[in-house]
Amino acid sequence: MGKIIIYGIPNCDITKKALSWLKEHKVDFVFHDYKKEGISISKLDDWCKQAEWENLLNKKSITWRSLTKAKQENVTNKAAAINLMMENNSIIKRPVIEAGNKLIIGFKEENYSKQLKLNK
Repeated sequence: MGKIIIYGIPNCDITKKALSWLKEHKVDFVFHDYKKEGISISKLDDWCKQAEWENLLNKKSITWRSLTKAKQENVTNKAAAINLMMENNSIIKRPVIEAGNKLIIGFKEENYSKQLKLNK
């Protein structure tokens, strides 16, 4: 399958669950911490080409809810979403996993088994 990279924030509960699941299933991966390593515009653009920007933007997050109504209403397209995700990487849905040519957003055990082709 190639290199697996999991993008997230280490103190995020969902990211912790995903990391534990991957370790439990002996999946080799590299962890990319948004807070320490940041995220590039080109990476976000690539992800938006694979998945809709609406799937990457976490509108249930505390970060989203703390934005002004005007700022929220301004996010109507990919460019605006990417700009917001660059300003506030905490607003990116977590975790995001790159596994070969697949992009997996969020954490659902059944999805991981299927997408990562584990025989469990």
